[in-house]
Amino acid sequence: MIRKLLATDDDAATAILRVVLGLVFFVHGAQKMLGWFGGFGFSGTMGFFTRTMHIPAPLAFLAIAAEFFGGLGLVVGFLTRIAAFGIAVNMLVAIAMVHSAFGFFMNWNGKQPGEGFEFHLLVLAMTAFLLIRGAGAFSVDRALTGTEPSRAVQRSPAHS
Repeated sequence: MIRKLLATDDDAATAILRVVLGLVFFVHGAQKMLGWFGGFGFSGTMGFFTRTMHIPAPLAFLAIAAEFFGGLGLVVGFLTRIAAFGIAVNMLVAIAMVHSAFGFFMNWNGKQPGEGFEFHLLVLAMTAFLLIRGAGAFSVDRALTGTEPSRAVQRSPAHS
């Protein structure tokens, strides 16, 4: 079971997508968890989620953890499918509870009262890709499975 969860190929493009998505979510998670990058930290974020948005505390904690630990997991490629799933659930909840009310588009011009869900939809596509393909090259998941790197082109003796 764990081997199937960690299974991945040696694709560099998958690794690029994973690392960039992981960095984006690690930074957002660090704002919420640690107060880095201008964030409010754990107490401030929990207060906002529970008092202002009326999210139950256990679910608020899971949202913060999904961004912080999920982002970190994606950056290093550890338990990539679980990290991607946590981020996907976070985005689905964000769309349902907040962003669908503001329509599709982000608030590029500052003319609408909130952000739409186009960013979240892109994240859902990326997490779906990682759920299907796994971590790709340069990942802890790949190292743990102990598989040899694949060769991009295998030449048969007939074509040599």
